[in-house]
Amino acid sequence: MLFKKARFKGGANVPHYKNTAEVETVKMDVPAKVVIPMLQHIGAPCTPVVSKGEKVKVGQVIGTSDKFVSAPIHSSVSGVVKNIAPMLYPGGTQVMSVEIETDGEQEISEEIKPPVISNREEFISAIRQSGLVGLGGAGFPTHVKLSFPPDKNVDTLIINGAECEPYITSDYREIMENSWHIMCGIEILMEYMNFKKVFIGIEDNKPEAIKILSDMADNHDNIEVVKLKTRYPQGAEKMLIYALTGKKVPPGKLPLDVGVVVMNVNSVSFISEYVKTGMPLIKRRVTVDGPAVARPSNVEVLIGTQLSDVFQFCGGFRSEPAKVLMGGPMMGISQYSLETSVVKHTNALLAFDPGTAKLPPESPCIRCGRCVDACPMNLVPLAINQYTVKGRFDELERYNVNDCIECGCCSYVCPAKRHLVQSIRLAKVQLRQAASSKGGK
Repeated sequence: MLFKKARFKGGANVPHYKNTAEVETVKMDVPAKVVIPMLQHIGAPCTPVVSKGEKVKVGQVIGTSDKFVSAPIHSSVSGVVKNIAPMLYPGGTQVMSVEIETDGEQEISEEIKPPVISNREEFISAIRQSGLVGLGGAGFPTHVKLSFPPDKNVDTLIINGAECEPYITSDYREIMENSWHIMCGIEILMEYMNFKKVFIGIEDNKPEAIKILSDMADNHDNIEVVKLKTRYPQGAEKMLIYALTGKKVPPGKLPLDVGVVVMNVNSVSFISEYVKTGMPLIKRRVTVDGPAVARPSNVEVLIGTQLSDVFQFCGGFRSEPAKVLMGGPMMGISQYSLETSVVKHTNALLAFDPGTAKLPPESPCIRCGRCVDACPMNLVPLAINQYTVKGRFDELERYNVNDCIECGCCSYVCPAKRHLVQSIRLAKVQLRQAASSKGGK
């Protein structure tokens, strides 16, 4: 069945710029070296388990952690470990990383074999061993998401195929090229996690993707493809849950608290491949686009490949980029250097020329309220901005600043071009520091 559901409050009609929607994925050559950070997920970083000078193979575990909220990291190449040291991370910090000089042979590790799964516990354990994290951009370890207690009564699985940010077409290409793996992954999750109902949410600007999965879902009574209104941030977790089920996730709560698990289409497709082959998460499809890119493409990239190599594979730059983003233009992270690496949750690399990258100057707030109307979380961005600018961080908690999902809708619609999202991020940091200071006393 195919139908539309409720629309969330707020949001913005952002331009699509889906230039690479019909560009088939191409596989990038093995680079001369990879730099693989030991932090590619929300949670505890991994500790390297290889040594400098050691020969490694494709799929071999090179970093692990005994912490629950973490995920092992595997080598994406065969070659020799040249360095283990703190190196530049996409977020701008220094993170312990493993640099591997590749040998071009791509020899597969003896560790690689399909997992043996006969029950829920073995399935969750296999997912952890695969290194899978949320591939929609958040990077939350998937085994943690699936380790919900029975008393949560989680019975609904939502597959996120909305892909609402401009430019990015990685999820769309997954549907177009690997729909069989997506449906197979859903069946595996239903079998071992006992989901009773599955919704696949796709925005209505992707009619071909909707048709493909709808035709496949016709053979399943409990899998429904839902055509959603195209509006940013439709793909945000709480917005998607409300649109598909009518349920609202309360502030401070998780989807599990309303009986739902949300997974990205790429994550579900990967599960199907992993169960069949045993090959862990070592590659990503990355949309490479933006006005400064010579040849916009969808590229299959090995984890740890440096951004400079990816852009070079796409023909380099037609003009000197003034800004490079990892992720979309609404929520992506600006990159300090092209020597950072593609990580597990990298879904896009965008390069903008000076004309499109230039930020307009701020002007005084005119109190029009557009940011309040656009906020999908029912916050008051103008007040948060005001108190942050004035350093009145003690006032911020009552405005629920930590509920902000940093979607950028407020900044996008603001006629005064206030840096609202930036101030909200600063406010969150200040509150965390204040809480840490109180806890240390």
